[in-house]
Amino acid sequence: MKRKEEIKHRAAGYIGLLMLVLVAFGSCRTPAGRTPGEVVDDATITTEVKARFFDESILGGIAISVNTFEGSVTLTGAVDNEEQRNRAELTARSVYGVRKVNDLLNVKKQ
Repeated sequence: MKRKEEIKHRAAGYIGLLMLVLVAFGSCRTPAGRTPGEVVDDATITTEVKARFFDESILGGIAISVNTFEGSVTLTGAVDNEEQRNRAELTARSVYGVRKVNDLLNVKKQ
């Protein structure tokens, strides 16, 4: 009988600990009030945009910075012409999860 009570007591302790961990992880937020999942989603979008830029021959070798916050992608840097600028914006818009693109790219003066 004593053994069963000891097992129940341990089980209750483990369940309590598990609930505490779940509450702690569920309430984790960044200073901006975002969950870890939202931060990972933005990082995934940034990575995908950069990968697609790399695959675009017209954008090859151009340094374009990509920053994502809450699905809003900001492009900064310099491109050689309007065609590259337009392609960069269209490519970024084509990525799943992108809500908005802020095109701050500058076209170099020739």
